[in-house]
Amino acid sequence: MSEFYTILERLTAAILMGGVIGLERAFHGRPAGLRTHALVCTASSLLMLLTVFQWELLSSEYLSTLRVDPTRMAQGIMTGIGFLGAGVIMKENLTIRGLTTAASVWTTAAIGIMAGMGFYIPAVLATVMTFLILSVFGWVERRMQSRRFARLMVRFKRHVGLPQAQLYEVINTYKISAYGPSYHLEEKGSIFEYTMTINTRDPENFHRLADALTNIEQIVEFSIQPTGD
Repeated sequence: MSEFYTILERLTAAILMGGVIGLERAFHGRPAGLRTHALVCTASSLLMLLTVFQWELLSSEYLSTLRVDPTRMAQGIMTGIGFLGAGVIMKENLTIRGLTTAASVWTTAAIGIMAGMGFYIPAVLATVMTFLILSVFGWVERRMQSRRFARLMVRFKRHVGLPQAQLYEVINTYKISAYGPSYHLEEKGSIFEYTMTINTRDPENFHRLADALTNIEQIVEFSIQPTGD
């Protein structure tokens, strides 16, 4: 019965610690939330329990010749979790989303491994640290004046176009830097297109630039697409 209680204790700890991290992700509407993190942590713990109690599962005649490395199970778990993490990473136009959730899933698997081996102190510490990173650091990131990037596309009629220098002047007015321009002339030769990367520390500047571009008569069409870090 002592083995039963040990298994129950470690799996329960894995569910709780994975659930704490999953709650934070679910609160922010991420695709991998409470259930995903709890299952990842529990599965990792369950697989590590196999290495802990493998001696009870093997016949005594093999014990003298068998050499077991528990870390190989951990390596297999972390490799497999990589595929699950890739599943929560999404590309929306030029923006990459889900990297933080993928990292939290990977970390949760490591916490489950610790719980499965009975290393509760590092498992609990890692749970607390992961929760703080996701919540507190996220709050800090949202308030930091970090540089934001976007891809600007401007189209206008060829013969009534906007000179590049004048377009840069409009962009710079709103404390936005632009670089890496590319040019495209449609097959019929009637529409000319500028494409460039722009960046600023205040995302509201993108809205102000959009309002300004809307009022320029020469521009036929434009788009500002935020990109990932």
